Amino acid sequence: MTIRILSTTLLVALVQTTASAATCESLASLKFPDATITSAALVAAGAFTAPAAGRGKQGPSFGDLPAFCRVAATLKPSSDSVIQIELWMPATGWNGNLEANGNGGWTGSIAPATLAAGLRRGYATVMTDTGHEGGSASFALGHPEKVVDFGYRAVHEMTLKSKAIVTAFYEKGPKISYWNGCSAGGRQGIMEAQRYPEDFEGIVAGSPGVNWSGRSMQAVWIAQATHKDDASAIPASKFPAIHAAALAACDAKDGVTDGVIDQPDKCKFDPKTIECKDGDGPTCLTAAQVETARRIYTPVTNPRTKQELFPPHQPGSELGWSTMAGAQPFGLGTDLFKYIVFQNPDWDYKTFNFDSDAARTRDASADMDALNPNLDKYFARGGKLVQYHGWADPQISPGVSVEYHQSVAARNKKADESYRLFMVPGMNHCAGGDGTDQFDMLGVLEKWVETKKAPDQVLASRVRGGQVDRTRPLCPYPQVAVYSGSGSTDDAANFSCKKP
Repeated sequence: MTIRILSTTLLVALVQTTASAATCESLASLKFPDATITSAALVAAGAFTAPAAGRGKQGPSFGDLPAFCRVAATLKPSSDSVIQIELWMPATGWNGNLEANGNGGWTGSIAPATLAAGLRRGYATVMTDTGHEGGSASFALGHPEKVVDFGYRAVHEMTLKSKAIVTAFYEKGPKISYWNGCSAGGRQGIMEAQRYPEDFEGIVAGSPGVNWSGRSMQAVWIAQATHKDDASAIPASKFPAIHAAALAACDAKDGVTDGVIDQPDKCKFDPKTIECKDGDGPTCLTAAQVETARRIYTPVTNPRTKQELFPPHQPGSELGWSTMAGAQPFGLGTDLFKYIVFQNPDWDYKTFNFDSDAARTRDASADMDALNPNLDKYFARGGKLVQYHGWADPQISPGVSVEYHQSVAARNKKADESYRLFMVPGMNHCAGGDGTDQFDMLGVLEKWVETKKAPDQVLASRVRGGQVDRTRPLCPYPQVAVYSGSGSTDDAANFSCKKP
């Protein structure tokens, strides 16, 4: 496999020797190494409509969008690469910057709504399908180059090409380039900082799947416990009872009883406290179900060496347990084993050995795991990283973000000058849950990059019935929001960020 590294400066120079774009349509004549512009057209204000949603249904309208230049390109950095990208550039009112956007799961698609959000903020905004179609990892079977594309190459190539196209269209390149993504998109952003520190000046990485292989092992860890036998399965109807018991044990620990556990990693909750006294019942757990719940709260561990492979789900996450403890194993996790690790679509999750198969999984996931704590080059050139993660995340355990942040801080004693992690009590995966899950991390990052003011807190809100019913500050880890002791506990003004 040959990895091509082409600087943005060189790529822009190559483009400028072949065309000097004065109109959107003329961008179709741009020539790139290993890439082709497939369309370039000006979209009038309010005229864009997303593709049909299927079965003849009309896609949503985006009537509030300004006029923009819509460019699509196909990138082929390897003999087996077919990477699609789409770049939207404001016809007027460009803010001078680029926003690149992340994906989710194994998804190979470009989301018009995501691009529209960037366009509304004045960005030239871009996204890639990561080199495949669909939401499964089946594309990877027998296609190692496509695994590289998915892991990191598609995003980097997209970034180089989009900067060059922006330069050709506006006759100047972006002043600042931002990355914005959650889940797989968070992983993509942190991978960029590790591998290509010159691509972005600012990165928002939400709920990042940096430990991609570990998350898959956790999916199997929980599935093996849940489906050990019929008695071990916990009906989804009992998840609220477990959640209520966890809240009863830990909610008030922070001095505020509000239906949210602020520091679940400090919570000492044992599901045995709701073990049925006699037989079974709708709001209690059988002895076998207690052991399953305990397993979910336990780190994925090598049974022989006792090495922890992945952090556990936290108390407070129970309402989302159907993700991994449902009727079927978590498909986004088991896909890694079917199509990349064991390369057998019929692979049975019950055969996974957490001793002998763990190292094999790590090796096979080398292009997707983003665990390297060395962000020195990214920090040295002034790059800023804002990361966030919900403490109630039932898909990517929040301890992943804590562990990665700690590893970077241990390596670089000045990491806090460039990197802040915000843990969100009660938030599920990227959004949702009972916590204050509404916030503008891109705005926070913009302020940090453009005014050099590091965020000492982030204002977050919770919306119920279309109305904000709670605000709280999100604090840079390891600080937490502490109630002053007076005033409404639903008002952020009555909290301050302090170390626990």
